[in-house]
Amino acid sequence: MAAFLGSMEYVLEEGPSKDWLDDERIALLTGIMVIGGIVFFVRAFTRKNPVVDLWAFKNRNFAFGSAFSFCLGIGLYGLTYLYPLYLARVRGFSALQIGETMFVSGVAMLLTAPIAGRLSSKLDPRVMMGIGFAGIAVATWLSTGFTADWDFWELFWPQIFRGVFMMICMIPINNIALGTLPPAEMKNASGLFNLTRNLGGAVGLALINQIMTNRSDLHFDRLRDAVNITSSTAMSTISGMEHTLSGLGSNAHLAAISRLTGLAQQQSTIMAFNDIFDLLTVLFLVLVIALPFVKKPAAQGGGGGGH
Repeated sequence: MAAFLGSMEYVLEEGPSKDWLDDERIALLTGIMVIGGIVFFVRAFTRKNPVVDLWAFKNRNFAFGSAFSFCLGIGLYGLTYLYPLYLARVRGFSALQIGETMFVSGVAMLLTAPIAGRLSSKLDPRVMMGIGFAGIAVATWLSTGFTADWDFWELFWPQIFRGVFMMICMIPINNIALGTLPPAEMKNASGLFNLTRNLGGAVGLALINQIMTNRSDLHFDRLRDAVNITSSTAMSTISGMEHTLSGLGSNAHLAAISRLTGLAQQQSTIMAFNDIFDLLTVLFLVLVIALPFVKKPAAQGGGGGGH
């Protein structure tokens, strides 16, 4: 299990930046991950008393709750990663400026926590999760219109929605996942449940980085074909830039082309960000649709034979 999860973590974190299996270390650790995973799952399902008991996933609520937790990890860690990445890569913000822009989400979560705690004792956890997932979908949808000029106020409401509704759906997920399990399985299932959120974050960040790279390259290729050096738009833009950079003398033309290329790369990056937020919006809407397949847990959660 240690070889499987440890290697997986490294491969997922480093793979996108090192061309995956083209890197020798990534290839080696991928092999260790596969072998470790096979041995781990074989032992887990064939031993009478395995160290890690995976049979808790037979419980439908626990399986769905773990899947929800996995996806919530993608949203929690993914959005915490995407906004600062945009602010640094596109807007050129410093670490302090990014912190000043991002603190809104943390404040929203802090203020929502006691409200979510009270609601959890009054509302069906499935209703709370539906509200939470739908709210996160709204937050990601509001972020699908990224431009090169977005800063604090454009990101204000997406972050408010993210902080509030992330907190609203965090508490009921625990009740959904563990609320129908017998007490004897609770300890083992709790460890597995917590693992799914961390795995969701690791897998989500790897997927986000890979999608970002692929979509940026795709959009840049399309922009390059649409605005090539011989097009009237490109020639007009380069001419205007050459006039602005006339102080560089004979190097003005090359500097103008370089600046135009930089603009195309920036726009391709922004379009890739919008693509990722589109995918995250769809993901959380799918989670809302999946909620009717979950059973309402007992009021006290984790009930035994008396329930």
